[in-house]
Amino acid sequence: MDVDYHQTYKVGQKIGGDVFLQSKESPTNRVVCTLSDGLGSGVKANVLANLTAHMAHKLSFSPMHLTKSAKIIMNTLPVCNERKISYSTFTIADIRSSREGAIAVQLVEYDNPPALHFSGDTPTPVTANQINLHREGAFKEEVIRQSTFAMKEGDRLVMFTDGVTQSGMGKGFPLGWRQAGVTAYISGVIRENPDISSRELSAAITRKAYALDGMAANDDITCAVVYIRKPRKTLVVTGPPFTQDRDEQLAAKMRAFEGKKIVSGGTTAQIVSRLFDTKVKVDLSCWSPDVPPASKMEGMDLVTEGMLTLAKVAVALERKLPIHTMPNDAVRRFVSILLDSDQVSFIVGTKINEAHQDPSIPVEIGIRRTIVGRIRQALEQNFLKETVLEYI
Repeated sequence: MDVDYHQTYKVGQKIGGDVFLQSKESPTNRVVCTLSDGLGSGVKANVLANLTAHMAHKLSFSPMHLTKSAKIIMNTLPVCNERKISYSTFTIADIRSSREGAIAVQLVEYDNPPALHFSGDTPTPVTANQINLHREGAFKEEVIRQSTFAMKEGDRLVMFTDGVTQSGMGKGFPLGWRQAGVTAYISGVIRENPDISSRELSAAITRKAYALDGMAANDDITCAVVYIRKPRKTLVVTGPPFTQDRDEQLAAKMRAFEGKKIVSGGTTAQIVSRLFDTKVKVDLSCWSPDVPPASKMEGMDLVTEGMLTLAKVAVALERKLPIHTMPNDAVRRFVSILLDSDQVSFIVGTKINEAHQDPSIPVEIGIRRTIVGRIRQALEQNFLKETVLEYI
């Protein structure tokens, strides 16, 4: 399950009024995604959306049925005295995968645009049951949509706030982009790039909505995508093996790995270069003053400097820095490969590098295994990736 989202704030705002949360329950192979849109924009909307999203997220992992959880949320949410509508909306997707590979989705939606289910590039209708609620103070009867359906390999679930469907309103689209326009656009993007990742697709949708708004968003624009696909794998090799006689063991593991390969560390790159009888060439096409440039090596997707680059990768993942805001350097390429992967394996050499014991080295550059641990934790908690660690 490849899950990711992209967001653009309303023009003039430094904080978003839309909130997206995702969590994975590894033992049961269950993913819960929650998208909430707070009333208005800015700090007030962010607080309201955060309260709603976190409440919905916690209740989704409780034993009670998702529909009952939604009713509790609705009864808890206040009604705006002026507009007589709820202070925030929400969409909850509870996605469970069985050992046999079947994937069942429970979807509960309140006042967000209906989520879209795609099989390949073809939109698949979702039949929803409506639950009507009467709340004191609300000017109209409120409706919760509940649906259950199955997903298979190649399917996508696309969720978004009304900043997407209402984009372009008054600027070429009298009523905005609308649900039909969004659906047609997504079909076209998938048709052109059938293997597009959730990160890339969600970004494409929000960028299109932003463009329709004349590059000045009228509302917060948020889109989240769940993509069922075969796992994309990446191997990260960093640090020389404990003893030189284990170099061949490292080479065998790298040859047997099917997926992308990243080599991090100058000494490690020299060892791999010798083992694979290939040269290392500096790649000056991507660099920044803060990070040593990447290198090229035949058979490897990325070769970087070690500790400094790894430390900055860890910070970028922990802070969930958007790729497009990062400088075009080795860290950006490193993070991009990790985020496009579903399973990331680390092989960490345990030979002690005396340079890293130097007290003059900045504090943020910790020992290698500590930094790798931070990267793994960020990948698992922030991006729901699967990771494996092996020392050699």
